[in-house]
This record gives sequence, structure tokens and C-alpha cells, in this order.
Amino acid sequence: MSTEVAEVQAFLDGGVGRLVLNRPRALNSLTHGMVTALRATLDDWAEDDRIRAVVLTGAGERGLCAGGDIRAMHDDARAGGAGTRAFFRDEYRLNALIARYPKPYVAVQDGITMGGGVGVSAHGAVRIVTERSTVAMPETRIGIAPDVGGSRLLAHAPGELGTHLALTATSMGPGDALLCGFADHFVPSPRIPDLLDALARSTAAATSGTAAEAAALVDGMVAAHAEPAPPAALAAQRSWIDACYAADTVEEIVDRLLNSGVPEAKEAAVAVLANSPTAVKTTLAALRRARTLPSLEAVLDQEYRISCTALESHDMVEGIRAQVIDKDRDPRWKPGTLAEVTEADVARYFAPREGDELGLA
Repeated sequence: MSTEVAEVQAFLDGGVGRLVLNRPRALNSLTHGMVTALRATLDDWAEDDRIRAVVLTGAGERGLCAGGDIRAMHDDARAGGAGTRAFFRDEYRLNALIARYPKPYVAVQDGITMGGGVGVSAHGAVRIVTERSTVAMPETRIGIAPDVGGSRLLAHAPGELGTHLALTATSMGPGDALLCGFADHFVPSPRIPDLLDALARSTAAATSGTAAEAAALVDGMVAAHAEPAPPAALAAQRSWIDACYAADTVEEIVDRLLNSGVPEAKEAAVAVLANSPTAVKTTLAALRRARTLPSLEAVLDQEYRISCTALESHDMVEGIRAQVIDKDRDPRWKPGTLAEVTEADVARYFAPREGDELGLA
């Protein structure tokens, strides 16, 4: 079997269904068409007995996926945002499907894996990082909050590491991605082709068996190619991160960071203050709520409300303009300071949307 959609390649490789995100010049950023193609293929493969496991990779040498196509979101938001709301709905449903997929779903987070790239990889059964991996949820930098289930991953990272990553928009190397629960195994990039070949051959030989047996087979193959990961840089920073980010408000977090006496903490405060004040306050509230929500689906429902409200705001369009369109790196946030963002401003992002709920949970 071999089918090809313009921006997603899907084909059978031994007993493995291979999915390749195929927009290398755009760092494989996701379009709505790619999301619907991935969903349709996964639905078909769930019922295909020839396919024992699924493997997701990205075309090119730079990364798995840099996120959603935010240039397209910028233009659509200025035109009313209907297309982006539809994109969010289908993207978040795809994230939920990946998390519950009935066959082993292996994602290779080689290179840049950010935003929407995390959504199509980090909810899989087997998540692989390499020495080239850069994993991040950098949404506060462009005036929105972490989505694609990322707020759940961040909320359940050890201590307050997820809060630090979200509010500063900091990237993780492979060691930190493993520490924070975004990945499971470290496989050096030169060994990835051998791993994919071994998965294809081993699954082709296992023509029958239960889903649990297929999962054990895949886990064994990946473990055989894995190596100890590089050190997690964040592990040595836990004491000040946990102490500072445990505060109840962003203002208090920034105050603790600035007064901790730790140079890295002061740098973190500068990063938080550079991001959208509304986005960082909304993100802190989203992470605190995500810790108590019972499922990924419930978190995705919350994220849909937040993302759609952000789509209607000034900061999302302005953040994308500053970072991607004009690239002046000088966003003019409104409101411009943390003090100007009220509790009512934040609450608006969590309010039910009449006639426009995701409804996964």
C-alpha cells in the first residue's frame, strides 16, 4: 500500500505504517490539510491488520515539526478566524486520537519539535528524542497559551518545571524532554535509520498477536537502540524553579525570580516579562487547572476555549507579526504590563463558548 497526500506521506514499511510530515522548507509546520490527512490515515490504519505499529517522522534535516502554520493563522485571524477555529477543532481531536491509538504509535522528535509538533508526537505511546532534539511549547512568546494538550504535559512535569517552561517559552534539549515527560527514549540520530528498519522487519515477521504483544515488540526494538540520554540541564535548577514558580500569581513569581539571588532566575524573569502579559497570566491559570482535570480530553476542551479567545485578541496577531511576519522582535502587547491584566481578563479565556465547544470530554 502506498498513498501520498501533498504534505503528508503515508506508506507501509514492513509491518509499520509510516507517516512523514513533508513540508521541510516550512519546518514541517502543520496545515489544516495535513491534520485531516493524518486523521484519515490513522483511522484507516487502526482497522488494517497488516499494520502492527505507526511511526511518525519529519522530512528534511531540521526537525519533526515546528508547530502550526502561524503565518496562515495570522492572516486568518485578521479575516475573522473561522479557518483557524476549524483547524483547532480538528487538530485537538487528532491529538486525542493519538493518545488513545489502539496500536503502538512511535514519534521520532528529531530536531525541532514545537507547539503542534508536540501535539502529534508527545501523546504517542513511544516518544524518541535524539541529540539534535529541541522540544518546546513557546506559545507565550506569540501571545497565546500552550495548547495541543501541552498544558497537560507541562502541568504534570516534575515540580514547577512545566510552569517555568511555559511562562518563559524555554526550549528543552533531549535530557530535559525526558525529565519533563515529553519523551521516553534517547536514540542517537545516526541510529534512527537502523531502528526504523528493525521495526519494519520485526513487525512484518509478527503477522499475528495482540496489541499488547505488538507494544512489547516495539518497546524491545526501541530499547535495543536506545542509549543513556545527555544530562538534563533543568535538573540542577529544580530548587529555585520549584520555590519561585510555586507562587499564586505571575507578579509574585517574577518578584521571587528577581530576588532569588540566582542569575538564571533573573534571566527567567526577564523572559517572562518579555512575553505577552495576558498570555502568561492565562497560561499560569491553565496549568493550575490542568493539574486537576481528569483527562487529556478535558484539557483539550479547556485549551480550545483559550485558543479561540486568543484568536479574537490583539496579542496573538501582534505576537506572530513581531516574531514571524516583520521579525522585529518588538511586540506591542495590549495590555502592556502584568498589572493591567485583571482577573476578569483571564477568566474570559475559560468561559464556555455558546455553540462553539470542542466537547471531547
